[in-house]
Amino acid sequence: MTAPTAATRLFALLGDPVSHSLSPKFQNAAIRALGLDAAFVALRCSADDAPGLIRGIARAGGGGNVTVPHKALAAATVERPSQAVLRTGACNTYWLEDGAVHGDNTDVAGVLQAVHVLLGRPPAGARVLLVGAGGAASAAVCALADAGVERIVIANRTVERARALAERFRVPGVRIDVAGAVDALAGERFDLAINSTSLGLKPADPLPLDPDAPGPEIGAALDLVYSPNETRWVHALRARGLSAADGKEMLIGQGAAAFRRWWKMEPPLDVMRAALAE
Repeated sequence: MTAPTAATRLFALLGDPVSHSLSPKFQNAAIRALGLDAAFVALRCSADDAPGLIRGIARAGGGGNVTVPHKALAAATVERPSQAVLRTGACNTYWLEDGAVHGDNTDVAGVLQAVHVLLGRPPAGARVLLVGAGGAASAAVCALADAGVERIVIANRTVERARALAERFRVPGVRIDVAGAVDALAGERFDLAINSTSLGLKPADPLPLDPDAPGPEIGAALDLVYSPNETRWVHALRARGLSAADGKEMLIGQGAAAFRRWWKMEPPLDVMRAALAE
């Protein structure tokens, strides 16, 4: 990367924690590949500081991403939220355009790209089991409902939270049900299972869906959690012959969509993927 100049644009990932993030790695690789005068960094910040940083960095000509726990706060901070932000209540991308601070939730596009790559086709007509009902689940339901899946079942310990998520994204032609536990779905068949919980961030975490325990039959699995050597759940499912992937493709997908917002050009996806694979 060339030395920064007075014209260098700053892009920052804001959250707490951020030290584990791989976004700087693949975003800076894309910036270098296209010869852009910019730098992408990760900044740990508090909820008190995040709104000022979002507005200040954007108005200085830059932009960036927002990660946990500040996505809902970012949604309330940006001046021009996208439909994805309004529908999910979360913002993970910010930038300046036409004098206003814009925001988008590119996690929606990231989920859709990851599902498409895993299944080898668009998910229209698929039956999907979604484990969890938090922020990542919101992006997943939004993406899947818009893609025209046949059915989504949201499994979450707090059934009320799952119901609230289901009600928010009900659209004609897509059936959305809820369940309190995965084992209650024993005997049912799903084309795809998605883990949207944080299970898997720690090695001792239980599996989101144990393939050796009574439960539903699944055709493929996407773990929205990612780790350098993939998650334990992905390894367990592959050992049983199932197609499974962790969250790296979603990470690339949301990052690529953010890149398009910032630069109004197509990102070098092969470069981004190669940077993550190093």
